[in-house]
Amino acid sequence: MRCNPYNRLLLFFGLLLLTAGCQKKAEQKALRIATAANMQYAMEAISEAFEKETGFRCEVILGSSGKLFAQIREGAPYDLFLSADLKYPATLSDLGLTVAPPKIYANGQLVLWTLSDTLTPALEGLKSDAIEHIALANPKTAPYGRAAMEVMVGNAMFDSLQKKLVYGESIAQTNQFITSGAAAIGFTSLGTVLSPEMKGKGHWITVDKNAHNPIEQGVVLIKKRNGKHPAAEPFYRFLFSPKAKEILQNFGYSANE
Repeated sequence: MRCNPYNRLLLFFGLLLLTAGCQKKAEQKALRIATAANMQYAMEAISEAFEKETGFRCEVILGSSGKLFAQIREGAPYDLFLSADLKYPATLSDLGLTVAPPKIYANGQLVLWTLSDTLTPALEGLKSDAIEHIALANPKTAPYGRAAMEVMVGNAMFDSLQKKLVYGESIAQTNQFITSGAAAIGFTSLGTVLSPEMKGKGHWITVDKNAHNPIEQGVVLIKKRNGKHPAAEPFYRFLFSPKAKEILQNFGYSANE
């Protein structure tokens, strides 16, 4: 049966609208989550669980909390911001760039980690001549780096260790310094050493939480000019669900209610 030109035109525009609709739906499924680098491994597990439950696709953007904050302030098209502290998301809230003030979704734990078989991780041991470089995240932009600095200053160690310190742009780069051997030892997150990729590698100790300010990690929904992503609020709620809390606890975070 032949199709006349009019019907062909209708069919063409129908297919065009269907294709555009499918493309729009595919685009909507890409939820962009700006995430502090310490959460790299835990966020992989959480986003995978969310994707399986909802069908939405998550795109995780990693970086130091300070750099992600600066990008969002300048208009980066992120849907959520999971910071390693409350300061950066609270500032975004004060600037009117978030849907609501930040909420604590997890409390982090600082650890001292080495892959050297000849070193035993200990704060006092950092003064040893056998250790030439100590890695930590940039305290100006990374809350875990700030906590590490507070530990050294509080223990009157910073002056003697200052020349040994090498600063990663984020926890992710700090981990690279440690795993590559560029630094004999370093400060990182408990979530790193408990991840499937790193578990059982090297030696680590937890750092006394009383030696630094609490690492309260906050999340905010970012205001978007073109409206909220349909998966933004569901993901936000999922982050506080029993499933997400279980994942966070498996990675060494104490999850908030």
